[in-house]
Amino acid sequence: MDLRLRGKTALVTGASRGIGLAVTRALVEEGVRVVAAARNVDGELKELPVETVAVDLGTPDGAARVVEDAVARVGGIDILVNNVGAVRPRPDGFASVTDEDWLATFNLDFLSGMRTTRAALPSLIERTGAIVTVCSVNATLPDPLVIDYSAAKAACLSFFKSLSKEVGPRGVRVNTVSPGPVATDLWLGKGGVAETVGGAVGAEPGSVAAQAAAGSVTGRFTRPEEVADLVTFLASDRAGNLTGADLIIDGGLTQTM
Repeated sequence: MDLRLRGKTALVTGASRGIGLAVTRALVEEGVRVVAAARNVDGELKELPVETVAVDLGTPDGAARVVEDAVARVGGIDILVNNVGAVRPRPDGFASVTDEDWLATFNLDFLSGMRTTRAALPSLIERTGAIVTVCSVNATLPDPLVIDYSAAKAACLSFFKSLSKEVGPRGVRVNTVSPGPVATDLWLGKGGVAETVGGAVGAEPGSVAAQAAAGSVTGRFTRPEEVADLVTFLASDRAGNLTGADLIIDGGLTQTM
C-alpha cells in the first residue's frame, strides 16, 4: 500500500533508539524528510539520511528550540511524532517516589509532548498535518510498580484526546498509540524494567521478561517495527478520517472493551 507520504516532512522525538528509531526508519522508507531529535544523536541514527537535533526535551525550553530548528531545516512540519519518554520501576512503592521523581516523570512523559505539540502547532495547522503520540497501556492499566509513569501517561492520553477536538476542524488529526511491553532497551536492556524488577525481587531479568510476555495472548513482546508501522499509517492520509483515537498494540494484554 502506498501511504502517499513521499515529500512530507516529520519531526520525531526520542528518535535515537527503540520505538523512535524504528519510526524514523519507517518514515524514511516512505520518502519522508525526517528531523530526528534526541538527547544523544550518535549511534544508529547517524546511519540514516535524516536531520538530527541534540536536545533534552525534559527541559521547558527544549521543545520550542527543537521545533524552531526543525522548521528552519525542512521548511515546516507535516507530521509530529511525540515519542520521547522513559519509565523507572518503583519496587519500593508509592512512598519512595519523591516530589522530584514526580516532576521529572511528568516533564519527560507528558509535558515534553505537550510542549513540542504547542510549538509545532502553527506549522501543523498551516499544512493540515498529523500528530501521533506514543502513549502506553499504563494510561488505562495503572500499575503501582510504575505509579508516576502511569499517571503521566493517563494525562498524556487525556490531553491529546482533548486537543483532537480543538484542532480537528482546522485539519489537524491527533491520535495516540499505546504499546504494551516492547522489545527495546527500555524493557530488556541494561538498567531496563526487567533488570530493575528482577534485582528487586531476586529474579533473573529473563524470567521477569518472560512473565511479562506471558500476560499477552500472543505470548510475546511487541516489536518496535510493529509500533512504527502503526504510527506511520496514522501519520498518512490513508487514515484521513481517523482522529482522537488511541490504538492499543499490546498482543491482547488489555482485556477490557
